[in-house]
Amino acid sequence: MAERLARFIQDHFIRDRRLNATRLVAGSFAVIILVGTLLLSLPVATRSGESAGFFNAFFTATSATCVTGLVTVDTCITWSVFGQAVILLMIQLGGLGFMTVITLISLAAHRRIGLSERLIIMSTLNLNDLDGVVRVVRHALMGTAIFELAGALLLSIRMIPRFGFFRGLWHALFHSVSAFCNAGFDLQGLDTGPFSSLSGFADDPIVLLTTSALVIIGGVGFFVWEDICKNRSWKKLTRYSKLVLGITAFLLVGGTVFFLGSEWSNPATLGPMSMGEKGLNAFFQSVTLRTAGFNVIDQGAMTDNSIVMSCILMLIGGSSGSTAGGMKTVTVWVLFMVVLNSLRGRESIVYRGRTLPLRRAMNAITLFLMVSFLFLAGSMLISLTHEATFLQAAYETASALGTVGLTTGITPHLARPAQVLLAVLMYTGRVGILSVSIAFVNQKQGSLDIKYPEFPIMIG
Repeated sequence: MAERLARFIQDHFIRDRRLNATRLVAGSFAVIILVGTLLLSLPVATRSGESAGFFNAFFTATSATCVTGLVTVDTCITWSVFGQAVILLMIQLGGLGFMTVITLISLAAHRRIGLSERLIIMSTLNLNDLDGVVRVVRHALMGTAIFELAGALLLSIRMIPRFGFFRGLWHALFHSVSAFCNAGFDLQGLDTGPFSSLSGFADDPIVLLTTSALVIIGGVGFFVWEDICKNRSWKKLTRYSKLVLGITAFLLVGGTVFFLGSEWSNPATLGPMSMGEKGLNAFFQSVTLRTAGFNVIDQGAMTDNSIVMSCILMLIGGSSGSTAGGMKTVTVWVLFMVVLNSLRGRESIVYRGRTLPLRRAMNAITLFLMVSFLFLAGSMLISLTHEATFLQAAYETASALGTVGLTTGITPHLARPAQVLLAVLMYTGRVGILSVSIAFVNQKQGSLDIKYPEFPIMIG
């Protein structure tokens, strides 16, 4: 069966010359969303035995496939075990990438991975070249299984005593996969109230630290995994891996310190907690904003400063080739280097004796401008269609575009056009702004040897 499926997909889709990598990646996510919508529309997918409606199924399928976590209905209260299993499968497919799973099927069927498949995998994981691409995928799949199972075992220490053996084991597995894939879906609605996420574990270091570890590991990227496994020494790591790990640590520590200062005396968030709990929850808030989507404090009750900082961290997101979304950590570093070198009057971008290709810098600037435009436009449109402050609308927009899943509480109550807009932003944020922008554009270019005369203009 696996061999037939792999052969069908390879022959009819992957090797079709009319489909390039970005179109196939974008299309595969759309297909998963469509199938998930149809399955969640079935009466068997809900606890009540009645269909949840096409739109609720569509929004949930989009959020799960794009590993976001924004929902219009509570996951545990609304969906049956069948519906939850469908959501979990979409989270896993969306987190790993459809082509990664297809590669697993091909490997299991002992089929050769051709050049077309390798190019698509490279596009899916944001790798720079074809060297060792199948090895990276194999290690990514093995690492995913190991980390998710280890996370489920640790979470079961708390889940099983609270919910019983079978339900606790299911909760532990569901939350482990959701955390590793940076999805933010939870099953706590029946016990701590709808849309409560992990607020019932605000004083539990095992649950919060395990979830944080899964989020961080899933967010650094498969290439960094491969580099660490191969070299096992900081000095031997590539510059890219060092940048990812360094920037990630800086953002986590900086975010923790900021939220401690901003929310320390806020009676609706960290105020009533002990000193240890404040540090734990501030750290978890800093982690979950890296596109994870779980929350332990009321996001709508945070100070304005915290909401603004949260939007910034959500838009930055995780790292390339990971389960996380956002602009990505190294992209933001490239933007910083562009500004820094421009202020120094340099025409090229130099870092520690190496020159950054101009094309990469242009990609980073293009991505930043597109994300900024979508963020501002989405925020204004939502604030116009719903009685919410601009900060609340901006928070929901950043959460959708960065595929985070955190909310100030207004997503289920938004007008239908605003919810459709959030679904579009989730899809765009997961597939990738650059991938979407070039997916349906003619790739033909003129000769690169032709250079045209320059003309002076004034800047600033």
